Amino acid sequence: MTKPTAIRPPRSGAPDPDLLPEGLADRLPPRAAEAMRVTRAMVDAMAAHGYDPVQPPLVEFERSLAARMAGVRKNRMVRFTDPVSLRSLAVRADMTVQVGRIVATGMGDVPRPLRLSYAGQVLRIKGDGLDPEREQLQIGAEIVGADNVAAAAEAVLLAIEALRVAGATGISVDFTLPDLVDTLAERAHPMDAETTDAVRHELDAKDAGALTAVGGEAFLPLLYATGPFDTAIAKLEEFDRAIIDGGALGTRIAALREIAALVGDAARLTLDPTERHGFEYQSWFGFTIYADGLRGALGRGGTYRVTGEGKPGQPPHDEVATGFSLYPDPLVDANALPVASRIVFLPLGHDREAAAALRAEGWRTRAALTERDEAKALGCTHVLGASGPEAVQ
Repeated sequence: MTKPTAIRPPRSGAPDPDLLPEGLADRLPPRAAEAMRVTRAMVDAMAAHGYDPVQPPLVEFERSLAARMAGVRKNRMVRFTDPVSLRSLAVRADMTVQVGRIVATGMGDVPRPLRLSYAGQVLRIKGDGLDPEREQLQIGAEIVGADNVAAAAEAVLLAIEALRVAGATGISVDFTLPDLVDTLAERAHPMDAETTDAVRHELDAKDAGALTAVGGEAFLPLLYATGPFDTAIAKLEEFDRAIIDGGALGTRIAALREIAALVGDAARLTLDPTERHGFEYQSWFGFTIYADGLRGALGRGGTYRVTGEGKPGQPPHDEVATGFSLYPDPLVDANALPVASRIVFLPLGHDREAAAALRAEGWRTRAALTERDEAKALGCTHVLGASGPEAVQ
């Protein structure tokens, strides 16, 4: 995004009133137009597959934003007190949890599976790692009421398509199993809570020595079950057969294979079964999506559960869902600047019907407001003449 620039030097000892807070920035022409194009292309792709858009508010009660999904972190939210209700409010840091509230309340009676999409800005209290931006564009889709293989494959394929129509190339998808350690600790390799947490941490760090030291030696093969999908899934199967009586991961491995087959050659596929970064509330399946030439991940998705209170007088709400969130700011900023469009200068007293006809054909117009206005100074490529648009010399 375009970085803010001070317009006048600040008074000594006083903050510059024209500077924006750290991590926030203006997006100016033509980048703003590119952001709108990307958003429109992605939302249209989702609509074509039957996803209906929703528009949740920018600010909600903190309790509502934090209660819908396990793992949502309050410390990522910008919070303040509502002067009307005197309750804690929060600026959304993730629109997915807002969709959870919508489907549990206002759309609780709509038949499932329910397909919804959304697009809007989210704000975090600080940037993430090497990414200093606190405000991001989030575009996503959710399938509420289904978390099976078909739903997972649809989510992956739709995320790929949305990025592709927006201009991304060389798309790759990395699969993961967010609840892998919990599944093994419960069924095949019992561990107490403290050891389970330590094993998760060292698997996240990819530290073989530390993993052995905390009692997770049996999980060492998982550090090597990563990489291109076919090779990595074979290593995961070998791990499953070697240390687990009966194959506790059998159904998950079969599901991953089926999802990969449905995705086919739509994207390069990789697997990192223990990856948990960014998967705060996903359940058995997760994925991260990347594209060539763009920094970092462009989005994440997977299966999860929507929890919390439903409508007044009804029991607590709990249902499965599958979806994804894309953060296309790197795509917007990396795309080549749009080719200069044809803009017709409309002199004072111009033929309004002729100007309307040009706009219907795809031209842009800029009308003169005073006799001093000039086509070239206003960035116009043509002038409306008696016989139509004439190129600016």
